[in-house]
Amino acid sequence: MLVLGRAQVEALLDIDALIDALASAMTDLSAGRAAAPDRVAVRVAEQDGFLAAMPGHVPSAETLMTKLVSVFPHNGGTGLPTHQALIVAFDPHTGEPTALLDGTAITAARTAAGSALSARLLARDDASVLALLGTGAQARAHAAAMCRVRPVQRIRIAGRDRAKAAALAETLSAELGLPVEAFTDYAEALDGADIAAATTHAVDPVIRRSWLPPGVHVTSVGFNPDGREIDDATIAEALVCVESRQAALAPFPAGSNDLLEPLREGVITEDHVHAELGELLTGEKAGRTSPDQITLYKSVGVAVQDAAAAALVVAAARERSVGTEISLG
Repeated sequence: MLVLGRAQVEALLDIDALIDALASAMTDLSAGRAAAPDRVAVRVAEQDGFLAAMPGHVPSAETLMTKLVSVFPHNGGTGLPTHQALIVAFDPHTGEPTALLDGTAITAARTAAGSALSARLLARDDASVLALLGTGAQARAHAAAMCRVRPVQRIRIAGRDRAKAAALAETLSAELGLPVEAFTDYAEALDGADIAAATTHAVDPVIRRSWLPPGVHVTSVGFNPDGREIDDATIAEALVCVESRQAALAPFPAGSNDLLEPLREGVITEDHVHAELGELLTGEKAGRTSPDQITLYKSVGVAVQDAAAAALVVAAARERSVGTEISLG
């Protein structure tokens, strides 16, 4: 069995290849050719955390795997990631375990790549101003991924901690060679944005309709069982797209409060979820219909994304002879 650590995974993951691989996986999922059951989780109430299991099968990528991911929000600022994960890959023909790899880097990369894919499909072609809400690993990953699909020229960052926002702004400016400005106010950061990427653990919405300029594409990847990133007015007005209707509208730990709460309150119906990414990719559903339309991609994370990323990493590792081989026998 091949074992790959986090640094090795990060070095082997190519973001452009990953975005393309996710497009194939999302198409397969919507067409019923790939499988990703709703994740299950055990909550650790005293830490406001949980441990989830996410199996997935993508036959076109010859990948069968499961991810174990812990979400412990109190790790923020401690040096430990809030999201930590392991992925085990299996031979889809025999069920034999074939690889064990860090899933923390894959989770960050595939989540950002999914958002970038949604921007490729839904953001205006000339989108040049990116607003990042949040200052953690996902914000950094989203900045890099969004620059791959749209001509981003300026980045605006907002978070609860102005010092963290300023530090991330300095890091991203050096990495991407772009002007990056930090704010403490979410509304201020969203002013003039063409793409808004919410990557928080917010209890109260950080995306509010009154703060959004016309034509913005919003991506939301935050997951808090006790909160939301997006207000009702934005949900109600936007063209809403998801990875999977089944996953997005399922109860905890699979679904999204951003959709479930307005659904329960009668603000929207299930039909308001316009499309899955796979349906946009095949043309079964249309995307943006006007320059001023607000589009929204609400991500909950599905295992076929992890499977697609793991397949890329394992293939690259074997090609380059990276990693450690161990025997379980």
